Amino acid sequence: MTAKIYRPAKTAMQSGKAKTHLWVLEFDQEEPRKIDPVLGYTSSSDMKQQVRLTFESLEQAQAYAERNAIEYRVIPPKDANRQIVSYSDNFKFNRTQPWTH
Repeated sequence: MTAKIYRPAKTAMQSGKAKTHLWVLEFDQEEPRKIDPVLGYTSSSDMKQQVRLTFESLEQAQAYAERNAIEYRVIPPKDANRQIVSYSDNFKFNRTQPWTH
């Protein structure tokens, strides 16, 4: 029984950072999924894949995993390095790129 602990990124459908400060513990897949031959549904008998635990901090998630003898791996969050530019920078006198239109 192994699990991964990570902090989820914000979804593409939201502009805010709701639920991105929580740490999530999810169990890894133990059995492969099966395709039902009649209806074509994908199913699995692995019930642990449905469990998703959230914690306020990484230390709480690690303590839970150690207390319950769960092997885990931590996936560190990737922070976006975005350059903040304003609209008025397009009209600067000392632009590095020439004006195109």
